[in-house]
Amino acid sequence: MKHLLLAALCSLAACNLYAQSDTALIAAQKAELKRALAGADKKLEDLQQQYLDVQAKKAKYDTIGLALYRAEAREIRLQRKQQAIAFIKKHPDYYASLDALKEVIGAIPDDITIYDRMFAGLKRPVRESENGVKLKQVIDRYMAVRLGAKAPLFTSTDTSGRQVQLADYKGKYVLIDFWASWCGPCREENPVVVAAYQQFKNKNFHILSVSLDQPGKKEAWMKAIYQDRLAWQHVSSLQYWDEPLAKLYMVRSIPQNFLIDPKGKIVAKDLRGEQLIKKLEEILQ
Repeated sequence: MKHLLLAALCSLAACNLYAQSDTALIAAQKAELKRALAGADKKLEDLQQQYLDVQAKKAKYDTIGLALYRAEAREIRLQRKQQAIAFIKKHPDYYASLDALKEVIGAIPDDITIYDRMFAGLKRPVRESENGVKLKQVIDRYMAVRLGAKAPLFTSTDTSGRQVQLADYKGKYVLIDFWASWCGPCREENPVVVAAYQQFKNKNFHILSVSLDQPGKKEAWMKAIYQDRLAWQHVSSLQYWDEPLAKLYMVRSIPQNFLIDPKGKIVAKDLRGEQLIKKLEEILQ
């Protein structure tokens, strides 16, 4: 009995030692990832501080300076993204590669099929880890609303309480536009969406807006529709980021949109500014 107890204690100690070494290994991998991205992170930090210092000395809000800052920051983030991708490809056996891949995917992935293949290229223990399984679930949900996929059908409620279905738009081009009255970039983008609607509304083009307005904020939602002259159909459950349609379409940042063709297929997404007009001209003219 004494020998059995001693053996059990030894086994437990071995397990604890293994867990500790495993934790230390993952920590070391994450530290290596941090070092690989440190240069880009420092550039972003310095750029932000430089922008804030310049703005603090100005008497009024500088939109041109903001645009330049955003453009430069976007370029650095793109470089950082490429560095993260290189890290993942170099270390398919690293659990830290899951963290890198999650960051690369971000809120609005450019091409989720690429990242699905990158995940498949990771070693099996990494893929089948708890974090690996969770990340694959996220990837699969993005894959369901990728370009070329059949747009998930839904039913929601419009401003008057009536039920609206995506199936009602069968045989038409429809832009599913995610926005909110509280979203500054959405309100800035609305004139572009209005211009697109006016130009193409007689060419089988429709818009269905989905608002992520907050509970109890129906008046703000409807006021924004009126102020921005959004003369098309609107739906929302007024549940903020818990909006079921946002979850269905993996919307984690707004404004965001999906262009659906007459057969119900997603043919374009994330069309901002002139991109929206150009894509509609390409398709409808």
